[in-house]
Amino acid sequence: MKSSKKENQLFFRYFEEWIELYKVGAVRDVTLNKYYVTQQKLELLAPNLRMYDLDRQSYQQILNDYAFTHEKQTTMDFHHQLKGAIMDAVDEGILDKNPTRKVIIKGRKPRPKKPKFLNQFELQSLLKNLDLKEELNWDWFILLVSKTGLRFSEALALTPKDFDFSKQTITVNKTWDYKSSKGGMQETKNKSSNRKVILDWQIAMQFSQMIRELDEDKPIFVHGRIYNSMVNNRLRALCIKADIPIITIHGLRHTHASMLLFAGVSIASVARRLGHSSMITTQETYLHIIKELDNQDNDKIIRHLATL
Repeated sequence: MKSSKKENQLFFRYFEEWIELYKVGAVRDVTLNKYYVTQQKLELLAPNLRMYDLDRQSYQQILNDYAFTHEKQTTMDFHHQLKGAIMDAVDEGILDKNPTRKVIIKGRKPRPKKPKFLNQFELQSLLKNLDLKEELNWDWFILLVSKTGLRFSEALALTPKDFDFSKQTITVNKTWDYKSSKGGMQETKNKSSNRKVILDWQIAMQFSQMIRELDEDKPIFVHGRIYNSMVNNRLRALCIKADIPIITIHGLRHTHASMLLFAGVSIASVARRLGHSSMITTQETYLHIIKELDNQDNDKIIRHLATL
């Protein structure tokens, strides 16, 4: 039996120390919290498993037990977080072999997927039902997200200073920490999220009137504690009134992107507008739309070649 301190350590304790060493201060709080949740799940699933007993079978059993109550994608995410620590343990010589090799990812049957975005007709119906008052309200927020594709936290962080009406742009360089009771500004999701988003002339004129007398350094939509459910409940009511599929605020971001893709805007431009760190993220998120557009392109190619 191996006797070094690390090899004799409980697996969930090793993972806990690994988080503190490699993740604290290196990732956003929301990501760090996901690692802590994984650590708690690991402790429940394998409270007595020590590093020297961690092999392919014991690791596969952990994943199987986790998959019993989770969908396949969630199990995959759980595995990827654990694998990061395990590979470091292999590099350090704590483990002789990689126990994650040829792992099998299982999971419960996915629940029926809710609509993620609206089509153009549905979006138009939604916008017609907005109650756009003389002062900013959540309906103005919904309109802005629909026309810019901003993330929920990015739109909450907007101040009058971020609007440049002469160039019809919004500068996105911060987010609002709505998940914390204290709130406050924080950094964007990644460097690519720092960007300028072009506005159409109509919404630019509307907001130039709405925010002209507001404090240029204070967020225009935040007045006290903000919850995601506050806006989603309003959006739900509007969707029901418009007799369209019920989506979330994040679904408006998907709607915005899908509209642009169907309009023929390049994937690269959509990725920049959404603040994606890579075009791969955009391609993976909107693969079904891209495939549909490819089929349309193939029809165009065939019709064009037939004319030669």
